[in-house]
Amino acid sequence: MKRRDFLASSVLAMVGFAAGAAPRAKVMTVRGQMNASSLGTVLMHEHVMVDFVGADKVNPNRYNRDEVFRTALPFLQQAAKTGVKTLVECTPAWLGRDPELLRRLSIVSKLNIITNTGYYGAANDKFVPAHAYQESAEQLAARWIKEFQFGIDGTGIKPGIIKIGVDAGPLSEIDAKLVQAAALTHLQTGLTIGSHTGNGVAAMQQLDLLESLGVDLGAFIWIHAQNEKDSAVHRRAAERGCWVEFDGIHPNSAAQHAEDVINLTQQNLLSRVLVSMDAGWYHVGEPHGGKYRDYSSLFTDFLPLIQKQLSAKQISQLLNDNPQKALSLEIKRKNAK
Repeated sequence: MKRRDFLASSVLAMVGFAAGAAPRAKVMTVRGQMNASSLGTVLMHEHVMVDFVGADKVNPNRYNRDEVFRTALPFLQQAAKTGVKTLVECTPAWLGRDPELLRRLSIVSKLNIITNTGYYGAANDKFVPAHAYQESAEQLAARWIKEFQFGIDGTGIKPGIIKIGVDAGPLSEIDAKLVQAAALTHLQTGLTIGSHTGNGVAAMQQLDLLESLGVDLGAFIWIHAQNEKDSAVHRRAAERGCWVEFDGIHPNSAAQHAEDVINLTQQNLLSRVLVSMDAGWYHVGEPHGGKYRDYSSLFTDFLPLIQKQLSAKQISQLLNDNPQKALSLEIKRKNAK
């Protein structure tokens, strides 16, 4: 066994697979619905494949699905060997989402994989399809709700989260529309909303908008919260009840991610924190998909740092309980009794 496998397996054996979600809570994976309590250790924000060509050019004919499968599978199998049981694949529609590829990888790797519905409005809206500008938030939500009810593009594979993206605040008109559509979709499906967010200003505006539409903030994940350098903004968001996700963990960032997590833990807000690596990334258009980053840094670089200040129970909460709760299918209404 390689040293990094040993380290990861040792940590996961220590923290165990606690069941943080209620026994009857359900989640949706690419292989169907399952109990949230069975998710085990979860990587909350990762990728298998992305295509950055733009919404007007993206097309499944731009890549060979078998080649992507062969490239990604060893990395997913390696993650499974370290004790990971579930991976949330956050590539949205119009950016390379391929649910059939993910189901195939899930079956062979034996990982639970979760895909998404929604549109990605970050990167100056390069990946927003033309119809999103013409349609209302209600019409966009109807598209996303249909995917949850009947499956994506005739595959029968259903999304387990809503993935949107917004640029730095203040929110543009199209970004605000995507947030509104996500809110409407959540209130019909119970899917949690994960939003790639440019900065703290955009994060707070999204929280305000969701609350105005009647969504409890426990249904929202602030993705890439580490990009906001003011830790007081992290605290305010967590205190309001949303999930604050520090992803993008890699060897050079692990210390800062550990500091962010420990900071919220010391303020009794660990129950609102998620972590992940934002790794993987078979890049369509690059030779052989470019450099695929493995899913190990959270275990080999990040966990040894937080083990110095967090207990095994707290680490289990971070890697098991919190993700199970965040991914559970439940309509969360503001001020619901």
